[in-house]
Amino acid sequence: MHCPRCQHNGSRVIDSRPADDGRAIRRRRECENCSFRFTTFERIEQSAILVVKKNGNREEFSREKLLRGIRRACEKRPVTAEDQENVVNKVERKIRDLGLSEVPSTKIGEFVMEELVDLDDVAYIRFASVYRQFKDIEVFMQEMKELEKKRKDKE
Repeated sequence: MHCPRCQHNGSRVIDSRPADDGRAIRRRRECENCSFRFTTFERIEQSAILVVKKNGNREEFSREKLLRGIRRACEKRPVTAEDQENVVNKVERKIRDLGLSEVPSTKIGEFVMEELVDLDDVAYIRFASVYRQFKDIEVFMQEMKELEKKRKDKE
C-alpha cells in the first residue's frame, strides 16, 4: 500500500474494524517511512454490473459516480458524509440483490430517490430534478405534491 503523502510502499496496520455492515474492513495504517496515518477499505471483489443508460449505452457501475451525484444533491444540506455513504451502500445492496448482470439506470435512480426521500426533502427534489429532467414548473410542482402526499401518508 503506497503512502498518500510520500509514496513509500510500506505501511503497518494500526487498527482494523468491520465497515458497511460487515461487507468491508476499515484499516488505519501508518507509513513506515514518514509516519503519516491514513485509512483504507478492503472489500470483496464482486462481479461487475453494467448500467444500461437511457440512450442504450452500457457502462460499469461505479460507487464513486453514484456518491458524486448524491453529494451534489446534498450540497449545503444537513446531511453527513456518513449518511451519504450509507445511501450508496443501501443502493448498491439493492442493485446486487436484483441478481442481474445489467441494471437500467432508471432503476438505480429510483433506488436513490427511495433513500433520499427519507433523508432530506431538498436533496430528494434536487436529485429528482436532474434524474427526471423536469421540463417545466408544472412537472416540478407535481413532484412536490407527491412528496407532500408521501409525508402525510407516513404521519
